[in-house]
Amino acid sequence: MSELLVERFETMPPQLKVAARFVLDHPQDVALMSMREQAHQAGVSHSTMMRLARWLGLDGYEDMRSLYARALRERGVVEGLRPGPSQQQDPDYPAAGVVADILAAQIAALGEYSSAMQFLAAARLLAESKTIFGLGFGASRVVVSHFVQTVSPLLDDGRRAILVADSSCGGAEILLGAGAGDVVLAVGSAPYERVTVDFARQSASQGAAVLAITDSSVSPLARIARETIVVTSNSGTFFPSMVPAFAAVEILLALAAPLSDFNAAEKLKQSQEQLAAFGIYWKAAR
Repeated sequence: MSELLVERFETMPPQLKVAARFVLDHPQDVALMSMREQAHQAGVSHSTMMRLARWLGLDGYEDMRSLYARALRERGVVEGLRPGPSQQQDPDYPAAGVVADILAAQIAALGEYSSAMQFLAAARLLAESKTIFGLGFGASRVVVSHFVQTVSPLLDDGRRAILVADSSCGGAEILLGAGAGDVVLAVGSAPYERVTVDFARQSASQGAAVLAITDSSVSPLARIARETIVVTSNSGTFFPSMVPAFAAVEILLALAAPLSDFNAAEKLKQSQEQLAAFGIYWKAAR
């Protein structure tokens, strides 16, 4: 069903797009919440949710809920994304535990089959790249910076990773060097930074492969990307979380390194030894 929603997304009327994005981004809520609750969360009328189901060839929205509920049971996903009734009613239940459970469940979801296939395809893309550009601004910049800093020592001779840290003309000029054989890792979630989308589109037009880590399979970055890893940014609090994006980057690095033609662990060890020789690391006084 999700594949069909993505396939037909661009041809949908605006309100149906809003409803479809909610379904794509909150599959567990589709299975567990009533249609009216979902419509309220999505910001559309309940009749829009019904029209979405009919657009997909279903008799009604309950048919869609049933499909997602069955998928939820088959995957065996734990109801960790939403605090259970006992947690909600117990005033002494620590808020830290609730947030930690939410984040843990989101990270665990990255290991599901569909996500794993996304990671494997993305890792192959990275392993075959000549130059890797890290692209992301705002909150996403720290994720991209972590990626570039971690992957740089693992690249063999002739390959490099470049952080695009300038959101003005300087960043655009750096990306003028991106072309066929290169990968642009673009990280972004709603509300999307316009410059990230524009720079990713520019890179794709030059022949570079865009690899997106984003919050929806129909986000503007996903529509540009050759490969997409979908993560959630819902922390269960008042701010969006970057934890799933950080986890996605590290899973991606762990998968891409063994695909290279050299020993990444040995390469990292040598890099750390060189830095230690320059006195980069702190040592306890003797």
